[in-house]
Amino acid sequence: MYSTPVVWWSFLCGISVLNVLVWSASATFLHNRHLVKSTVKLHPLNPGDWSVMHWQIILSSGYVLGCAYRSAFPVYDVQRVVMVDSWLSSVIVGRSVATIAELCFAAQWALLLRCVALSCKNVAAFNVSRLIVPLIMLAEVFSWYAVLTTANIGHVLEETIWGLSAAMMVGSFAYLIPRSDRTLRPFLAIASAAGLAYVTYMFTVDVPMYWDRWVFDEGHGHTYMSVAEGLADTSGRWVVSHSWKDWESEVVWMSLYFSVAVWLSIGLMHVASILRIAHTPVWLKAAK
Repeated sequence: MYSTPVVWWSFLCGISVLNVLVWSASATFLHNRHLVKSTVKLHPLNPGDWSVMHWQIILSSGYVLGCAYRSAFPVYDVQRVVMVDSWLSSVIVGRSVATIAELCFAAQWALLLRCVALSCKNVAAFNVSRLIVPLIMLAEVFSWYAVLTTANIGHVLEETIWGLSAAMMVGSFAYLIPRSDRTLRPFLAIASAAGLAYVTYMFTVDVPMYWDRWVFDEGHGHTYMSVAEGLADTSGRWVVSHSWKDWESEVVWMSLYFSVAVWLSIGLMHVASILRIAHTPVWLKAAK
């Protein structure tokens, strides 16, 4: 009889296989769309659209494959708890994969905002798009600090930066709705609503969860590691557990992260070809 965490892990692996297949089909479709001359129902992408989609495909591959790897080798970083007894499950490997994947995902959203800002000729939103990746890089630094030292205050800062970055994107999209072309408005409204839900989750569930963990550790005299100690520990120590108690707090966010977030990443590959947002070369030169 399989334990509940093992069943959940199997679900994550199944979703990841599906995600990789969907990404492959999407990338093939967009590539063929770029190559096709013209058909009755399908028109080739213009050079501007394809440039954006090419980068979205590359960036999405980093996120989709990164999430697939982390689904196959899930790890509860601070506690060093893993499902698979292998070095491939070690925190040092998992966190490295996560860093690359999360920067790719952030870059996808920054690129999208940049394109919409350019199409609307809005400098403020364009400048916000330039801040997203540097902010997420800073969040990754705090994430590594938390993972290496086991101090959850690092995760508090990391998730706060993610939430604030998302809030900036939501504000930018909402601001651009009345200033954008009518064809853009439904998408911007959906993106704003989804982003608002994410921001709400981050500041009502995720950040408080890590804050409570940090307060608990502080109150119980938890001894933190140095960065050097953490590097050695994350490279060579992991605890295999299939106990629900060890994984319960990670199930919700991992399930959403490795499914819904991946679907968004794949969806961003198609956005420019649907909305035709990369069509302002003159404004692009002026904005640089």
